[in-house]
Amino acid sequence: MAIAAKPDVRPVNPNFSSGPCAKRPGFTLASLSGAMLGRSHRAAQPKARLAEVIERSRTILGMPQDWRLGIVPASDTGAMEMAMWSLLGARGVDVVAFESFGEGWATDVVKQLRLPDARVLSASYGKLPDLGAVDFHRDVVFPWNGTTSGVRVPNGDWIAGDRQGLTICDATSAAFAMRLDWQKLDVVTWSWQKVLGGEAAHGMLALSPRAVERLLSYKPAWPLPKVFRLTSGGKLIEGVFKGETINTPSMLCVEDALDGLKWAASVGGLNGLIARSEANLAAVARWVERTSWANFLAEDAATRSCTSICLKAPKEIAAVLEKEGVAYDIASYRDAPAGLRIWGGATVETADIEALLPWLEWAHATITETPQPKAAE
Repeated sequence: MAIAAKPDVRPVNPNFSSGPCAKRPGFTLASLSGAMLGRSHRAAQPKARLAEVIERSRTILGMPQDWRLGIVPASDTGAMEMAMWSLLGARGVDVVAFESFGEGWATDVVKQLRLPDARVLSASYGKLPDLGAVDFHRDVVFPWNGTTSGVRVPNGDWIAGDRQGLTICDATSAAFAMRLDWQKLDVVTWSWQKVLGGEAAHGMLALSPRAVERLLSYKPAWPLPKVFRLTSGGKLIEGVFKGETINTPSMLCVEDALDGLKWAASVGGLNGLIARSEANLAAVARWVERTSWANFLAEDAATRSCTSICLKAPKEIAAVLEKEGVAYDIASYRDAPAGLRIWGGATVETADIEALLPWLEWAHATITETPQPKAAE
């Protein structure tokens, strides 16, 4: 059987990595020419740039005015660790885990913080745990979107409006591509290198008034490293939420984050970003529907991610397409079932997704139709 001909059209941008993610369309290094390199991040102008990242992020996400938002070290991981080590322990905690990073937060709670009253509600890749079993008299830690499983919570309806505990949400692959229910959340974290395609190493930490009240009224039993400290002398360190970062940020990355946020505003803000990501998922869904050998890892269509689009498919396809220069970094996450993971965040053009799909078919045909050597007679 002859191997299918290569498609004629290639993606303009072959970067489909789930982090760091594709830069916004039209990006060039010239976009960063205004970066305040060689300046102190505490000087007035650089500090204003940091504050601008915070304010532009708040505006696009529709964050309530009484929330605090700050830039913190160590990406989304740093933001989540800061939240958990600073806030947990005041009451029991439920951890919702349905992929690698949720499992990591569960490990922190059970094995590192060693909280005595902790429950882990887990599900295998492609599924959600029973969200109805979550107890909102307790604190709750969960990812809004499973970056490594392609599964997201459908909305915030499952979160109790009269909750007594705090909800701590890892939204790193959801922020700017999915509509977060701010009234049901108390802590939200994300990083720059996901939906807006920013550079890595910086995280964002958003706190509701309830979370701030916990910070001021509760002192953990364990010591907090300097990079985790949000209070001093019983008061909130307000500067963290005005651009006075705990450690030294990269002003080049700050300029890049601003570039992404300005682009986000130019494509319609949050509504435009969500529409772009959902269009990418829809393109893949149409292709999966007519393809016999590929399927979504997320079994329920209502829970399929529009950013980290995970497919059940031969893992060898990723290597074939990388060799061709057609798609980079689309193999599934190392802890996930073998398959493909295609980033569909807002910086990815739907035309590039549509150009990629015939290449998946070609690669599949290539690895399944390769003639086998004849047996020795």
